[in-house]
Amino acid sequence: MTGAVLRKARESAAVKEEFFAAEAPRVAALAERMAAAFGGGARLWVMGNGGSATDAQHVAVEFFHPIVEKRRPLPAAALVSDPALLTAIANDRDFAKVFADQLAVLARPGDMALAISTSGKSPNLVQALEAARRLELLTIAFTGKDGGRFPALADHCFVVPSFSIHRIQETHVALYHILWDCVHVALGEDDVL
Repeated sequence: MTGAVLRKARESAAVKEEFFAAEAPRVAALAERMAAAFGGGARLWVMGNGGSATDAQHVAVEFFHPIVEKRRPLPAAALVSDPALLTAIANDRDFAKVFADQLAVLARPGDMALAISTSGKSPNLVQALEAARRLELLTIAFTGKDGGRFPALADHCFVVPSFSIHRIQETHVALYHILWDCVHVALGEDDVL
């Protein structure tokens, strides 16, 4: 069992190392773009399903309530956090509309929409990214495997090159922590982490 633990830890580290070696310049560019958007009053809307729904909540909390002293809070919300609203839209319209409908009411041009999915194929996230484009939002996607439909729908799409859901999710966590930190650095705050 110890060998299995170490093998899985090495796999996780290797996937992250490969991903960030390839994507570091694009992550830095997105951090600069997001910092400019936040500086102009934009808000970040985050969404996902299942484990990615909890990641969406985690991202929103990181931006809205920074755990690092002297880091400013930034306006972010997870569109997965209101079960009454989600189930009302799903029941009365379609589960594929649960995020797009919220963006149509809440978002304004210049805001940012982040969709998180290990497959990039979830109909509700695909429709949300399509809606976000129509609404003139900056579209961001974190996905894995072959990217699914996300690369064609997002201004900034990051595909983790793995078919393991766990390795993809582990890399997404590192990605949004690093992105959060770099956005604050791009806003002129100290690079202390």
